[in-house]
Amino acid sequence: MSSIIGKYQLRGIMNILTMPSPFKPIVPFAPLLFGLQSGAALATTVGVLTEVPIMHCLLHLVFKRKLVTLHSSMNIPKEIRNEKLAATLIRHLQQRHYDAYFCHNTAELLAKVRDIIPEGSTITWGGSDTIRSTGVTAMLKGGNYTVFDRDDAKSDEEKLAIYRKAFECDYYLASANAISEDGVIVNIDGNGNRVAAITWGPKHVVFVVGLNKVCQDVDAAIKRARSVAAPINMARFNLNTPCTKDGTCHDCKSPDSICNYVSIQRMSHPAGRHIVILVAEDLGY
Repeated sequence: MSSIIGKYQLRGIMNILTMPSPFKPIVPFAPLLFGLQSGAALATTVGVLTEVPIMHCLLHLVFKRKLVTLHSSMNIPKEIRNEKLAATLIRHLQQRHYDAYFCHNTAELLAKVRDIIPEGSTITWGGSDTIRSTGVTAMLKGGNYTVFDRDDAKSDEEKLAIYRKAFECDYYLASANAISEDGVIVNIDGNGNRVAAITWGPKHVVFVVGLNKVCQDVDAAIKRARSVAAPINMARFNLNTPCTKDGTCHDCKSPDSICNYVSIQRMSHPAGRHIVILVAEDLGY
Protein backbone atom coordinates (compact mmCIF):
# COMPACT_ATOMS: atom_id res chain seq x y z
CA MET A 1 0.00 0.00 0.00
CA SER A 2 2.83 2.41 0.87
CA SER A 3 4.49 1.82 -2.50
CA ILE A 4 1.19 2.49 -4.31
CA ILE A 5 0.74 5.76 -2.40
CA GLY A 6 4.34 6.68 -3.24
CA LYS A 7 3.73 6.14 -6.95
CA TYR A 8 0.66 8.39 -6.88
CA GLN A 9 2.64 11.03 -4.99
CA LEU A 10 5.29 10.92 -7.71
CA ARG A 11 2.72 11.28 -10.49
CA GLY A 12 1.06 14.18 -8.68
CA ILE A 13 4.30 16.13 -8.41
CA MET A 14 5.11 15.39 -12.05
CA ASN A 15 1.74 16.81 -13.07
CA ILE A 16 2.40 19.98 -11.06
CA LEU A 17 5.77 20.42 -12.76
CA THR A 18 4.26 20.09 -16.22
CA MET A 19 1.33 22.44 -15.59
CA PRO A 20 1.25 25.67 -17.65
CA SER A 21 3.16 28.55 -16.07
CA PRO A 22 3.29 32.28 -16.95
CA PHE A 23 6.96 31.95 -17.88
CA LYS A 24 6.59 29.24 -20.53
CA PRO A 25 4.72 31.37 -23.12
CA ILE A 26 7.67 33.79 -23.31
CA VAL A 27 10.03 31.08 -24.61
CA PRO A 28 9.20 31.47 -28.32
CA PHE A 29 9.19 35.29 -28.04
CA ALA A 30 12.50 35.71 -26.19
CA PRO A 31 14.69 35.60 -29.33
CA LEU A 32 12.42 38.16 -30.98
CA LEU A 33 12.54 40.50 -28.00
CA PHE A 34 16.24 40.21 -27.16
CA GLY A 35 17.76 39.01 -30.45
CA LEU A 36 19.17 35.63 -31.43
CA GLN A 37 22.64 36.42 -30.09
CA SER A 38 21.37 37.69 -26.75
CA GLY A 39 22.42 35.94 -23.55
CA ALA A 40 19.05 36.86 -22.05
CA ALA A 41 17.27 34.98 -24.84
CA LEU A 42 19.48 31.95 -24.33
CA ALA A 43 18.91 31.93 -20.55
CA THR A 44 15.17 32.37 -20.96
CA THR A 45 14.88 29.51 -23.46
CA VAL A 46 17.33 27.00 -21.98
CA GLY A 47 16.29 27.65 -18.38
CA VAL A 48 12.62 26.90 -18.91
CA LEU A 49 13.19 23.95 -21.28
CA THR A 50 15.67 22.20 -18.97
CA GLU A 51 13.99 22.73 -15.59
CA VAL A 52 11.25 20.16 -16.12
CA PRO A 53 13.46 17.29 -17.40
CA ILE A 54 15.97 17.93 -14.65
CA MET A 55 13.29 18.00 -11.98
CA HIS A 56 11.76 14.83 -13.42
CA CYS A 57 15.10 13.03 -13.18
CA LEU A 58 15.75 14.23 -9.65
CA LEU A 59 12.27 13.22 -8.51
CA HIS A 60 12.64 9.79 -10.08
CA LEU A 61 15.88 9.25 -8.19
CA VAL A 62 14.42 10.45 -4.89
CA PHE A 63 11.20 8.48 -5.18
CA LYS A 64 12.92 5.38 -6.50
CA ARG A 65 15.10 5.34 -3.39
CA LYS A 66 12.07 6.04 -1.22
CA LEU A 67 9.97 3.33 -2.87
CA VAL A 68 12.76 0.79 -2.47
CA THR A 69 12.92 1.71 1.20
CA LEU A 70 9.15 1.38 1.52
CA HIS A 71 9.21 -1.98 -0.24
CA SER A 72 12.01 -3.21 2.00
CA SER A 73 10.17 -2.08 5.10
CA MET A 74 7.18 -4.16 4.02
CA ASN A 75 9.40 -7.27 4.22
CA ILE A 76 10.63 -6.51 7.74
CA PRO A 77 7.88 -8.54 9.51
CA LYS A 78 8.74 -11.59 7.39
CA GLU A 79 12.44 -11.14 8.09
CA ILE A 80 11.76 -10.86 11.83
CA ARG A 81 9.70 -14.05 11.73
CA ASN A 82 12.40 -15.88 9.74
CA GLU A 83 15.09 -14.86 12.23
CA LYS A 84 13.02 -16.05 15.20
CA LEU A 85 11.95 -19.28 13.49
CA ALA A 86 15.53 -20.08 12.50
CA ALA A 87 16.76 -19.41 16.05
CA THR A 88 14.09 -21.72 17.45
CA LEU A 89 14.92 -24.45 14.96
CA ILE A 90 18.64 -24.18 15.55
CA ARG A 91 18.10 -24.53 19.29
CA HIS A 92 16.02 -27.68 18.80
CA LEU A 93 18.44 -29.12 16.25
CA GLN A 94 21.38 -28.58 18.58
CA GLN A 95 19.46 -30.38 21.31
CA ARG A 96 19.14 -33.23 18.82
CA HIS A 97 22.93 -33.19 18.30
CA TYR A 98 22.99 -31.55 14.86
CA ASP A 99 25.32 -28.74 13.86
CA ALA A 100 22.99 -26.03 12.58
CA TYR A 101 23.38 -22.66 10.86
CA PHE A 102 21.18 -19.94 9.39
CA CYS A 103 21.81 -18.05 6.14
CA HIS A 104 19.75 -15.12 4.95
CA ASN A 105 20.28 -15.82 1.24
CA THR A 106 22.00 -17.99 -1.34
CA ALA A 107 25.22 -15.97 -1.26
CA GLU A 108 25.59 -16.63 2.48
CA LEU A 109 24.75 -20.29 1.85
CA LEU A 110 27.57 -20.74 -0.66
CA ALA A 111 30.03 -19.10 1.72
CA LYS A 112 28.86 -21.36 4.58
CA VAL A 113 29.25 -24.53 2.48
CA ARG A 114 32.79 -23.48 1.54
CA ASP A 115 33.52 -22.86 5.21
CA ILE A 116 32.15 -26.24 6.32
CA ILE A 117 33.65 -28.55 3.69
CA PRO A 118 37.47 -28.66 3.65
CA GLU A 119 39.27 -28.64 0.32
CA GLY A 120 40.29 -32.09 -0.83
CA SER A 121 37.12 -33.71 0.55
CA THR A 122 35.25 -36.39 -1.38
CA ILE A 123 31.68 -35.28 -2.05
CA THR A 124 28.49 -36.53 -3.64
CA TRP A 125 24.77 -35.79 -3.43
CA GLY A 126 21.29 -37.04 -4.14
CA GLY A 127 18.70 -35.73 -6.58
CA SER A 128 17.94 -32.53 -4.64
CA ASP A 129 16.79 -29.58 -6.71
CA THR A 130 17.73 -27.24 -3.84
CA ILE A 131 21.47 -27.89 -3.93
CA ARG A 132 21.49 -27.58 -7.72
CA SER A 133 19.36 -24.44 -8.07
CA THR A 134 21.33 -22.57 -5.40
CA GLY A 135 24.61 -23.20 -7.21
CA VAL A 136 26.08 -25.40 -4.47
CA THR A 137 26.87 -28.33 -6.77
CA ALA A 138 28.39 -26.10 -9.45
CA MET A 139 30.57 -24.36 -6.85
CA LEU A 140 31.86 -27.65 -5.47
CA LYS A 141 32.53 -29.10 -8.92
CA GLY A 142 34.57 -26.00 -9.71
CA GLY A 143 36.55 -26.18 -6.47
CA ASN A 144 39.39 -28.26 -5.10
CA TYR A 145 37.27 -31.31 -4.25
CA THR A 146 36.81 -34.84 -5.52
CA VAL A 147 33.20 -34.88 -6.68
CA PHE A 148 31.08 -37.84 -7.75
CA ASP A 149 28.12 -36.40 -9.64
CA ARG A 150 25.35 -38.77 -10.66
CA ASP A 151 24.26 -36.25 -13.29
CA ASP A 152 27.50 -36.92 -15.20
CA ALA A 153 26.94 -40.70 -15.32
CA LYS A 154 26.84 -42.04 -18.87
CA SER A 155 24.97 -45.22 -18.02
CA ASP A 156 22.67 -46.69 -15.38
CA GLU A 157 25.54 -48.86 -14.17
CA GLU A 158 27.77 -45.81 -13.66
CA LYS A 159 24.97 -44.04 -11.81
CA LEU A 160 24.49 -47.02 -9.49
CA ALA A 161 28.24 -47.05 -8.83
CA ILE A 162 28.03 -43.41 -7.73
CA TYR A 163 25.06 -44.24 -5.50
CA ARG A 164 27.20 -46.85 -3.76
CA LYS A 165 30.25 -44.57 -3.68
CA ALA A 166 28.24 -42.20 -1.48
CA PHE A 167 28.76 -44.48 1.54
CA GLU A 168 32.52 -43.87 1.38
CA CYS A 169 32.47 -40.09 0.84
CA ASP A 170 33.47 -37.45 3.34
CA TYR A 171 30.33 -35.37 2.64
CA TYR A 172 26.91 -36.18 1.28
CA LEU A 173 24.65 -33.24 0.35
CA ALA A 174 20.87 -33.34 0.41
CA SER A 175 17.82 -31.31 1.27
CA ALA A 176 14.76 -32.28 3.27
CA ASN A 177 11.20 -32.74 2.09
CA ALA A 178 10.06 -31.24 5.38
CA ILE A 179 11.24 -30.40 8.87
CA SER A 180 9.14 -29.89 11.99
CA GLU A 181 9.48 -26.80 14.14
CA ASP A 182 11.11 -28.91 16.84
CA GLY A 183 13.77 -30.29 14.48
CA VAL A 184 12.53 -33.65 13.17
CA ILE A 185 13.56 -34.15 9.53
CA VAL A 186 11.27 -36.01 7.11
CA ASN A 187 12.32 -37.39 3.73
CA ILE A 188 10.68 -39.67 1.20
CA ASP A 189 12.55 -41.63 -1.44
CA GLY A 190 11.82 -43.76 -4.45
CA ASN A 191 14.97 -45.88 -4.70
CA GLY A 192 16.11 -45.48 -1.11
CA ASN A 193 19.68 -44.48 -1.95
CA ARG A 194 19.23 -40.96 -0.57
CA VAL A 195 17.67 -41.89 2.77
CA ALA A 196 20.20 -44.75 3.06
CA ALA A 197 23.18 -42.37 2.71
CA ILE A 198 21.56 -39.86 5.06
CA THR A 199 21.08 -42.60 7.65
CA TRP A 200 24.45 -44.33 7.40
CA GLY A 201 27.70 -44.26 5.45
CA PRO A 202 29.17 -40.84 4.57
CA LYS A 203 31.22 -39.22 7.30
CA HIS A 204 29.06 -36.09 7.17
CA VAL A 205 25.66 -35.18 5.75
CA VAL A 206 24.87 -31.57 4.89
CA PHE A 207 21.21 -30.62 4.64
CA VAL A 208 20.32 -27.38 2.82
CA VAL A 209 16.76 -26.48 3.81
CA GLY A 210 14.66 -23.47 2.83
CA LEU A 211 12.35 -22.14 5.53
CA ASN A 212 9.41 -22.90 3.22
CA LYS A 213 9.79 -26.54 4.31
CA VAL A 214 9.26 -25.91 8.02
CA CYS A 215 6.03 -27.49 9.34
CA GLN A 216 4.32 -27.23 12.70
CA ASP A 217 4.89 -30.85 13.74
CA VAL A 218 5.90 -34.27 12.44
CA ASP A 219 2.41 -35.12 11.15
CA ALA A 220 2.34 -31.89 9.16
CA ALA A 221 5.86 -32.60 7.87
CA ILE A 222 4.83 -36.05 6.62
CA LYS A 223 1.76 -34.57 4.95
CA ARG A 224 3.91 -31.95 3.26
CA ALA A 225 6.34 -34.60 2.02
CA ARG A 226 3.54 -36.75 0.64
CA SER A 227 1.11 -34.12 -0.62
CA VAL A 228 3.42 -31.30 -1.76
CA ALA A 229 6.95 -32.56 -2.43
CA ALA A 230 6.04 -35.95 -3.89
CA PRO A 231 3.54 -34.80 -6.55
CA ILE A 232 5.91 -32.05 -7.69
CA ASN A 233 8.83 -34.47 -7.92
CA MET A 234 6.69 -36.98 -9.78
CA ALA A 235 5.87 -34.27 -12.32
CA ARG A 236 9.56 -33.39 -12.44
CA PHE A 237 10.48 -36.98 -13.33
CA ASN A 238 7.37 -37.42 -15.52
CA LEU A 239 6.40 -40.77 -14.01
CA ASN A 240 3.01 -42.44 -14.19
CA THR A 241 1.25 -42.10 -10.83
CA PRO A 242 -2.19 -40.74 -9.85
CA CYS A 243 -0.65 -37.59 -8.33
CA THR A 244 0.83 -36.58 -11.70
CA LYS A 245 -2.72 -36.44 -13.06
CA ASP A 246 -4.40 -34.27 -10.41
CA GLY A 247 -1.59 -33.06 -8.12
CA THR A 248 -2.92 -34.76 -4.98
CA CYS A 249 -1.67 -37.74 -3.01
CA HIS A 250 -3.72 -40.95 -3.41
CA ASP A 251 -1.56 -43.08 -1.11
CA CYS A 252 -1.07 -45.14 -4.24
CA LYS A 253 0.73 -48.44 -4.73
CA SER A 254 1.95 -47.61 -8.20
CA PRO A 255 5.22 -49.27 -9.29
CA ASP A 256 6.40 -45.75 -10.21
CA SER A 257 5.69 -44.33 -6.75
CA ILE A 258 8.35 -42.10 -5.25
CA CYS A 259 6.99 -42.67 -1.73
CA ASN A 260 8.54 -46.10 -1.16
CA TYR A 261 10.78 -45.14 1.75
CA VAL A 262 9.81 -42.61 4.40
CA SER A 263 12.55 -41.45 6.78
CA ILE A 264 11.75 -39.73 10.08
CA GLN A 265 15.02 -38.60 11.60
CA ARG A 266 14.82 -37.64 15.27
CA MET A 267 18.48 -36.99 15.96
CA SER A 268 21.96 -36.91 14.49
CA HIS A 269 24.10 -39.91 15.37
CA PRO A 270 26.99 -39.78 15.96
CA ALA A 271 26.61 -36.25 17.30
CA GLY A 272 27.55 -33.65 14.71
CA ARG A 273 27.48 -36.04 11.75
CA HIS A 274 24.52 -34.17 10.28
CA ILE A 275 24.80 -30.46 9.49
CA VAL A 276 21.69 -28.40 8.76
CA ILE A 277 21.91 -25.09 6.92
CA LEU A 278 18.64 -23.18 7.06
CA VAL A 279 18.10 -20.56 4.36
CA ALA A 280 15.57 -17.71 4.49
CA GLU A 281 14.40 -18.38 0.95
CA ASP A 282 11.87 -20.65 -0.73
CA LEU A 283 14.05 -23.50 -1.97
CA GLY A 284 13.16 -26.74 -3.71
CA TYR A 285 9.91 -28.59 -3.34
